[in-house]
Amino acid sequence: MSPRSASVNEEMRRRSRQRLLEATIELVSERGFEATTLGDIADRAGSARGLISYYFPGKRQLLQSAVHRLMHLTLEAALEREPLPTGPEAGDAYMARAIDAIMGLARDRPVLMRAHMAGLLQQEGFIQCVEQQRLAALLRETVARYGSADPDADYRLLRALLMGVVVAQLLPGAPMPQSRLRAELFDRYGLAWRLGVPPGDEPPGGTPRAGVTAPGTGSPVAGQRREK
Repeated sequence: MSPRSASVNEEMRRRSRQRLLEATIELVSERGFEATTLGDIADRAGSARGLISYYFPGKRQLLQSAVHRLMHLTLEAALEREPLPTGPEAGDAYMARAIDAIMGLARDRPVLMRAHMAGLLQQEGFIQCVEQQRLAALLRETVARYGSADPDADYRLLRALLMGVVVAQLLPGAPMPQSRLRAELFDRYGLAWRLGVPPGDEPPGGTPRAGVTAPGTGSPVAGQRREK
């Protein structure tokens, strides 16, 4: 039997790593971070325990890569959902989709996202892995479509704001409702409530703050983006 080619070996490694990431999402969502062991993850993925150490320095890094992959895939699916936004509101619609996609993960996977946010506050901070880089590229593309004059800076601000609303949704004992947090972010970016996937018919609290108007009813939030 001839040896496998480099491309075949690379594909096998990619699939093996992907199975570990998927198993991590499943188990931490079911059991929480502390109750999930690396052996559990290897067993669920059908992989040897040693493969985890080959790909990841530890369990925290594995979880972070797994959640960043989930966030990337969720955001990608939201941005590519048919029908694609067109016309003068397209940039706003993409921003709304991005906000709703990430906030939806906090709603749908609270155990997982709470563990992820706790890990980000550890000493390691962001892990510079391929999953994090893909997520960053999608966020940058979103703010560029929105009309940012400085996408490199503005996507970092968007990332920080999304992290903040995820934490606020998951704060033990004092969570804030998703609709309120969504209204605040939509006000900040001058987005119409109907864009994206609204959790209800109307924004809570009535009208937007002074100086903030929805697209098509006035000017966008001052200083947020260039003229389109």
